[in-house]
Parts: sequence; structure tokens; C-alpha cells
Amino acid sequence: MAKTSVVAREKKRRKAVQKYAAKRAELKEQMRQLKSSDDFNPADAQAIAEQLQKLPRNASPVRLHNRCALTGRPRGYLRTFGVCRNVFRELAVEGKIPGVRKSSW
Repeated sequence: MAKTSVVAREKKRRKAVQKYAAKRAELKEQMRQLKSSDDFNPADAQAIAEQLQKLPRNASPVRLHNRCALTGRPRGYLRTFGVCRNVFRELAVEGKIPGVRKSSW
């Protein structure tokens, strides 16, 4: 089981990413339009970049890390099921994941 403080920090990051997602997308779209236009002005691009940098660091989706929903384990995460490999194996053996069963050959 991961430390609860680490799991709480990750939840806080997810909340911040969600909160600032619209503003971040808007600024990035402005930058895209500015770069594709014929009258590109580096000063305008600099101003938009500074606005992006003023957003909180934890509001960037790059800082998120997938964690197991049950244990909080950061490694061996299976995106399809939202759990780590250890929990996935336990649940599969118990038959709690529909359509999944332990192979034997």
C-alpha cells in the first residue's frame, strides 16, 4: 500500500489539472493560431508563453502519474483495468473481472 500522503498529492494534482484544463487549452490554441498566421509577432508569443508559465506547475497533465485504484501502487499499472498487476492477478483468480480468467496450458 502506498503512503496516503502520496496518493492524496496525486488526487490534488488531478483536481488542479481539471481546474485549469480549459484555460491551458485556450492559451495553447491562441499560440497555435498565432504561429500559423501570416503576421507572426514574437512579442505576442512571448506574452502567451508567460501566461502559460504563470499557471501552477501541478496544473500540467504531464505531472500526473497513473496509480492503482486499490493500493496506490505507481508501477505495473494496467490502464484497461485501472489497477496494478498484483491486484489484477488477485481479482482475476477470484473471478471478479468479467471476461478474464487465469490461463493454463
